[in-house]
Amino acid sequence: MKRIFLFLMTNIAIMLVLSITLSLLGVDSILAENGSDLDVQSLVILSGVIGFGGSFISLLISKWMAKRMTGAVVIKEPMINIEKWLMTTVERQAKIVGIKMPEVAIFPSGEMNAFATGASKNNALVAVSQGLLDNMAQGEIEAVLGHEMSHVANGDMVTLTLIQGVVNTFVVFLSRLVGHIVDRVILKNDRGHGIGYFVTVMISQVVLSILASTIVMYFSRKREFIADTGGADLAGHQNMINALKRLAQKEPEALPEQMAAFGISEKTKQGLRQLWSSHPPIEARIAALEISANAKNK
Repeated sequence: MKRIFLFLMTNIAIMLVLSITLSLLGVDSILAENGSDLDVQSLVILSGVIGFGGSFISLLISKWMAKRMTGAVVIKEPMINIEKWLMTTVERQAKIVGIKMPEVAIFPSGEMNAFATGASKNNALVAVSQGLLDNMAQGEIEAVLGHEMSHVANGDMVTLTLIQGVVNTFVVFLSRLVGHIVDRVILKNDRGHGIGYFVTVMISQVVLSILASTIVMYFSRKREFIADTGGADLAGHQNMINALKRLAQKEPEALPEQMAAFGISEKTKQGLRQLWSSHPPIEARIAALEISANAKNK
């Protein structure tokens, strides 16, 4: 709750600063002189509501959506040894990191992957693919579980949702501001909003969303290094390194976009496309772990 409060306060402060800055720059006066009736303060508030509303709704239904998108089956009563081991391992890790036992699930995919999601650290879901269980050694699976449990314990789902909310707020605000200026100032439309407004808003929102997503992905990549360290702490550096090396042997099947940032890895992107990667290159993650392991051994 402290994280949510701080981010909400930050976003409110940003909206206030943005509103005051636009007033000091005379944007209101410039728009009025050109026949614009835009209420900047109201638009700032509306942008915040829209920007955060969608992000929080997505967070609240994240577990429900994840189960349906991946076909993940929650283990309620472990029937076979691997299910019993998964439950025992996750329960032990949950106690170590100080969170409530999350739901544990297996999803039907031959590819090696795993993900964590949920509305909070004490209301989470950790899922692994059947392919990961079939192709990894027990210590490597434990490291992957540790990685996902670290995402949960660090509150990464909430943090990235809040960052996305701030980004969405700016996208909504700026796209509508640009649309209003084009409609009123350039096209000289003085009766409601014309087609110029709606077309400009749509184009601006798409372009700004693509650009703004690089900010969210930057934070996502940083948190992957932290989750790798958490996995190494819970299962051992070598197990985490081995798990990543195993993943590097074959690119994973892409998870649904809503969960991609919380998977264990993603398909490699080249060139500028790396700006839109939710995960750093596996080689960089392995190198970071090796440096950390060597430092601890000295």
